[in-house]
Amino acid sequence: MLRRALRLRLGPCLSGRGLGTYRGGSTLDWDGKVSKIKKKFQSIFPGGAWSPLYDTSHLPPERSDVVIVGGGVLGLSVAYWLKRLEKQQGAIQVLVVERDHTYARASTVLSVGGIRQQFSLPENVQLSLFSAEFLRNINYLAVVDDPPLDLQFNPSGYLLLASEEGAAIMERNVKMQRQEGAKVCLMSPEQLQKKFPWINTEGVALASYGLENEGWFDPWCLLQGLRRKLQSMGVLFCQGEVTRFISSSSHMETASGEQVTLKRIHEVHVKMDHSQEFQPVECAIVVNAAGAWSGQIAELAGVGTGPPGTMQGTKLPVEPRKRYVYLWHCPQGPGLEAPLVADPSGAYFRREGLGNSYLGSCSPTEEEEPDPGNLEVDYDFFQEKVWPRLAQRVPAFETLKVRSAWAGYYDYNTFDQNGVVGPHPLVINMYFATGFSGHGLQQAPAVGRAVAEMMLEGHFQTINLSPFLFGRFYFGEKAQEHCIL
Repeated sequence: MLRRALRLRLGPCLSGRGLGTYRGGSTLDWDGKVSKIKKKFQSIFPGGAWSPLYDTSHLPPERSDVVIVGGGVLGLSVAYWLKRLEKQQGAIQVLVVERDHTYARASTVLSVGGIRQQFSLPENVQLSLFSAEFLRNINYLAVVDDPPLDLQFNPSGYLLLASEEGAAIMERNVKMQRQEGAKVCLMSPEQLQKKFPWINTEGVALASYGLENEGWFDPWCLLQGLRRKLQSMGVLFCQGEVTRFISSSSHMETASGEQVTLKRIHEVHVKMDHSQEFQPVECAIVVNAAGAWSGQIAELAGVGTGPPGTMQGTKLPVEPRKRYVYLWHCPQGPGLEAPLVADPSGAYFRREGLGNSYLGSCSPTEEEEPDPGNLEVDYDFFQEKVWPRLAQRVPAFETLKVRSAWAGYYDYNTFDQNGVVGPHPLVINMYFATGFSGHGLQQAPAVGRAVAEMMLEGHFQTINLSPFLFGRFYFGEKAQEHCIL
C-alpha cells in the first residue's frame, strides 16, 4: 500500500521510462533525477532535511500568553510595558496582530501628531504629562546598533481660544491643569494680540497657552521605534485579521439576584492576509487595541450581545469616525513661533515644516459626519466649513492655497469621547486600550503602562484610570472630555 501511495504521489518519476530514457542518443541527467526523487521522498516524510512543500513562517504561533489585537501605537505601547515590567526576562510571550502591515489606513500615522496637557479631566492631563516625559526620554526605545530615534518634536505649544461663553470653563480647566503640574498660562485678548499679532482677536475673550511639553512630533517615527524595540524584546508580530474567539462560559448570580454569564477567551482565530486560511492561537489574555474597529472586535467576544439594559447587553460604544486633514501654503502666514491654534469655532491649524506650509481642519457636526466606509477627502468641506473660520481668525489665510489632504479615523467613543482602559467585567480576560477619540497617540505611552499594570498587578499603579473602566457604560457614569479637537 505504501509503495502504491508513493507511486500515485510521485507519478512517472518512479517508472522505468522516467529514469532511463534515451533521447537522440544521449542519456538524461541521472544524478538530477535522483536528486529530485530524494526531495520528493523527504517532503512526504516529516523531519527531513529538505525544505517542506508548505511554508508556515507567515503564520502566528500556536499559543501565546497575550494576544494584542491592533498594532498601532496603543497596542505596541501595551506590549512594550508588558515586557518592560515582567518580573523575569522572557517570562511573557506577546503576539501583536495587525491586519495592515503598511499602516496605510492606521490612525497613528494619519494623525497630526499633537501632544498637549490642556484637557478638561485630570486623568487626561496626567496621561499626557506622563507621555510627554516618556517622549522627552525616548532613549527608552534605544536598540543596540540602531541609530537613535528623532521624534522631530516641535515644542511650540497649543493655543486654545475661548469665546465669552467658554471663558469661565477655560479658567476652571487651567486651574485644574496647573494643579496637576501642567505649565499653562491664561492670556487676555490684549496679551494675545501682542504676542501673536497675526491673530484677529474678535470674539476671543480668553486664551490658554501651553508653555512646556506641548507641540507636535512625528507619529511614524514613534511607531517604528516601538516596533524595533519590541522585536528586540522578543515580541512576535503577525499580519492577519482576528475573525473569531473561542470561549468558555460559567454562570453566577449577583447579590441582587441577577444571573450573569462570565466568559473566558481560550483561542483567537487569525485569518491570514489574502487567504481563507486561519491559525488558531491559544492564549491567556486578549488586549483589544483595534482602534476604530475595536467595537467589532468586542462584539466578536460577545460584548454587548446580551439583553438590553444588562451588563451583557452593554456594547463598547466605539466606532470609526472619518476626519479630514488639509495641507496648505500661505507665504504671508504665521511665522516659526506659531503654536497649534484651536479656534472656538472648532477649526485648528499648525505649522508644517519651515516653508510657510500649514495643516489643519475641524470636526464635522453630527449631521455632517462623512461616510466612514472610505478614506476619500471632501475638498468642499474645506472650502465651506474650514477656510472661512481660518480666514476669520488669521486674515493672512484669505490667500492660502490647498496643496494636499488626507483622511484618517478616530476611534470615536460616542458615550463620552474618552478612552476605555482595563478589563471587561464579564469577558474576564479581555482588556481594552481604545476609544480615545483623537488623543490616543499622545497618551499611548501612559495608557500602555496602565493596561500592563492592571494585567500584571490587578490594579492601576502609576495613574488611577478607574473612571475609564468599561463599567461606566452600564452605570451611565460619563467621564466627559470637553476639550476634543
